[in-house]
Amino acid sequence: MKKQATITREKLGKLILTVVMSIISIVYVLPVLAVVLNSFKLNTFVKTDTFALPTAESFAHFDNFIKGMTFGNYPFVNSVLYSVVITLLSTGLILLFTSMAAWYIDRRNSFLCKVVYYLCVFSMVVPFQMVMYPLSKTADQLGLNTPWTIPVIYLGFGAGLAIFMFVGFVKSIPLEIEEAASIDGCGPVRTFFSVVLPMMTPTLISVGILEIMWVWNDYLLPYLVLDINEYRTIPIHIQYLKGSYGTVDLGATMALILLSIIPVIIFYLCCQKHIVKGVAAGAVKG
Repeated sequence: MKKQATITREKLGKLILTVVMSIISIVYVLPVLAVVLNSFKLNTFVKTDTFALPTAESFAHFDNFIKGMTFGNYPFVNSVLYSVVITLLSTGLILLFTSMAAWYIDRRNSFLCKVVYYLCVFSMVVPFQMVMYPLSKTADQLGLNTPWTIPVIYLGFGAGLAIFMFVGFVKSIPLEIEEAASIDGCGPVRTFFSVVLPMMTPTLISVGILEIMWVWNDYLLPYLVLDINEYRTIPIHIQYLKGSYGTVDLGATMALILLSIIPVIIFYLCCQKHIVKGVAAGAVKG
C-alpha cells in the first residue's frame, strides 16, 4: 500500500509539473504567435485585433513583407548581409580565441591565469549600459565602427561566458592524451588543433549557438558603434520603419521581425540538443 501511494504521489507530482511547464511554454510562445498573426494583417487591424486570426477583411497577403523590405532608401538585403557578416565573424572569433585561452588557462594554472579567468567571469555581471558611452568613443578612435571590425568588440563581450564554459570542459579532458601527443612530436599548437579542439566539439556547438543568437538579435551595440546611415543590421533596419511624424507601420514591422527570427528559430531547433550536451560536458568539478 505504501509503495502504491508513493507511485501515485510521483505520478501526481509529474502531472502537476507537466501542467505548470505547459502553461509557462504557452506564455513564452504567445509573443511569437502574435508576431506571426500580425505580420499578415493590415496595419489598422494590428492595433485593434492583436491576437485575432486574419480575416478576409484584415488579411494583407504578403504586402507587409514587400513594404518592409522596400521601405525607405536603405535596401533590406544590405541589412541581411551585414547581420550575417557580423554574426559569423563575431562567433568565429569568439570560438577560436576563447577556446585557446581556456585551454591555456586551465593547463597553465598559474596565478596570472586564475586572475584572467576570474576577470572574464566577472565581466558577465557588468551591465553593458555602464560601458556603452566610452565604448562608442573608443570604437570610433580605433576604427572599430564597421561590420568587419565590430566583431572585435563582440569578442570582448562574449569572452566571459565562452571561457567559463570552455574551462569547465577542458577540466574533463585527460591530460594523458595531450602528453601522448607531445611524445609523438606534437607541439602546443598542433596538440590543440589536432587533439584538444576536436574533443571540445559539444561545447563549441553550444557556445556557437548562444553567441549566434545573441549577436544576430543585438540592437544596442551596432546602433552605438556603426554609422547607421551606411551600415544597418536587421534590428536597426526594423527600428527605422517609420513614416511621417514618427508613425510606425506595425504590419510591416511584424513581417520583418518574423523574417529575422525564422532563421534563429530553425537554427536553434536543429541544434538545441547540443546546448544541453555542451553545458553538461562543462559542468565538471574544478
